[in-house]
Amino acid sequence: MLPGNPFGKALFDARRSLLGWTLAIVGVAAVYAAFWPTMQAPEMQEALAAYPEGLLEAFNYSDLTSAAGYLGSAVYGLLVPLLVTVFAITAGTRAVAGDEEAGTLDLVLAHPVGRVRLAMQRFAALLVGLAVIAVLLWLAMLALAGPAQFDGVGAGEFAAVNLQLALLGATFGALAYAVGAATGRRAVALGVSAGVAVLAYLANSVSPQVEGLEWGAELSPFHWYLGGQPLVHGVQAGDALLLLGTSALLVAVGTWAFTRRDVAV
Repeated sequence: MLPGNPFGKALFDARRSLLGWTLAIVGVAAVYAAFWPTMQAPEMQEALAAYPEGLLEAFNYSDLTSAAGYLGSAVYGLLVPLLVTVFAITAGTRAVAGDEEAGTLDLVLAHPVGRVRLAMQRFAALLVGLAVIAVLLWLAMLALAGPAQFDGVGAGEFAAVNLQLALLGATFGALAYAVGAATGRRAVALGVSAGVAVLAYLANSVSPQVEGLEWGAELSPFHWYLGGQPLVHGVQAGDALLLLGTSALLVAVGTWAFTRRDVAV
């Protein structure tokens, strides 16, 4: 793949990584989703009732009595968004800072590829990866919907939650991209993005349990992603716009910083 085509080269270089992440995310989601019939057993309901309510809410397990509640908690509320976030941060970190630390970015820029075009097409490849994961996850959930008896959750609801999942990944991927583009250092981009992701997750899951800190959840991208219950109410336009706007702002700032600094060689 020619270096003069940053978008195609980024997709080609990441093909094995994307395949692995997609299989892992879809596999984890399918395994947890398939447990829904078991969760309806009286013995399981009694066992869950013994857990402290605050602990269940911290792990987003507050509603396990309906298919939408279970999927929003066990599938889309914990491991799946965390895995998508890790994938996006990893890809965003690699977009600019990866080549720069490897000492090959100046060679790429020696081709007729401007910095803005390079950066934007690298980030566009990240978005394609998130779209692939979201679509395949949507198809997997639809395939399980009948056998696992996801009553009340149809194609539209699954499409809504997977769209907002992709936007969540784009937000943290944009943060990693922006820090990496501004500093040229993968470790800094990874550290900042991972730290913000952890704080955002804690703000969404823990702060509502602390009196006086309930407002913290409203600032978290994880709340924008799932707080409006897209599996029940469909796409939440306000939350989706917050995720999209934050991503666009971070990409703009990162690209601006990248065009105004020296590239390490």
